[in-house]
Amino acid sequence: METLERSGCATSKTGWLGQHIVLRQEGAVVAVMPCYLKSHSFGEYVFDHAWADAFERAGGRYYPKLQAAVPFTPVTSPRILVRPGFAREAAERAIAAAAVQLTDRIGASSLHITFLPEREWTHLGELGLLQRTGKQFRWPNRGYATFDDFLSALASRKRKAIRKERQRAVEDGIDVQWLTGRDLTEAHWDAFFAFYMDTGARKWGQPYLNRKFFSMLSQCMADDLLLVLARRNGRYVAGALNIVGADTLFGRYWGATEHHEFLHFELCFYQAIDYAIAHGLSFVEAGAGGQHKLSRGYLPMTTYSAHYVAHRGLRRAIADYLDDERNWVEVEQRELGEHAPYRNEDGG
Repeated sequence: METLERSGCATSKTGWLGQHIVLRQEGAVVAVMPCYLKSHSFGEYVFDHAWADAFERAGGRYYPKLQAAVPFTPVTSPRILVRPGFAREAAERAIAAAAVQLTDRIGASSLHITFLPEREWTHLGELGLLQRTGKQFRWPNRGYATFDDFLSALASRKRKAIRKERQRAVEDGIDVQWLTGRDLTEAHWDAFFAFYMDTGARKWGQPYLNRKFFSMLSQCMADDLLLVLARRNGRYVAGALNIVGADTLFGRYWGATEHHEFLHFELCFYQAIDYAIAHGLSFVEAGAGGQHKLSRGYLPMTTYSAHYVAHRGLRRAIADYLDDERNWVEVEQRELGEHAPYRNEDGG
């Protein structure tokens, strides 16, 4: 998060003004919640554009709002960070109350705490915040020794389809490299940034990250980065960036300057699985959205967010909507599980 701010990606100029909430006891910091005052709803991955549109059509002003999140990062992790040894629930209660008070005091329309763990979500719901659920897809490593071991767990038709996709992805003379740690150079980041900008401009209109960010990220955590690059005729043509966690590989960004069928799946999904197996990681989390991940072994998981809405009428309308949405998410999760590609099971 510090790198996002220092590089200029998450600043007041880009609509992310830091309003981090700090709890102190006798002068010592005991808990914090990263928080931003926002003038838009981009880069969050928990979508509230319809809420904003409805409120503004009714004559309200939805922006600015407060967002508790790591910018541009749809990864579940504690949003209220508590010093070890301090009472966690008391800290969460104090931070949540302070965030609601800040929302009201500065005239923001709402507070959104996104991609938080279920336990934290449950507690914030008990404190009166609105509760929302969503979904992501995650690949589970069930002790596979090789990629073929993983394939053997799939239904025959899915297994054949994946083998065909992997073959087609590299048949134009493409070779794939894994780069991490000291092997990462500025030339590699130059190549990847070109991929990121090309794909980002087509998908989002304006990519969120600048070139400086990737250099700074490499300087501070190169050993926790995995850059998967595809090369053809000695020139890089596509790449995918991953963050290596304690037990999970997090797929973050992808891009390409040449189109090759199935290359996206190869770099983002299958190479990530290969790496997780080789390094004993338990999961691959491949980012937001995409039911096409299901047929490739990635299973649905629930994501959680908590919300405070200052305007009572809007709060009631959103609360009613979220009651229905949580039911829809639960039904969809169940139905997706029934279509998991694993043999004779729901993928669990």
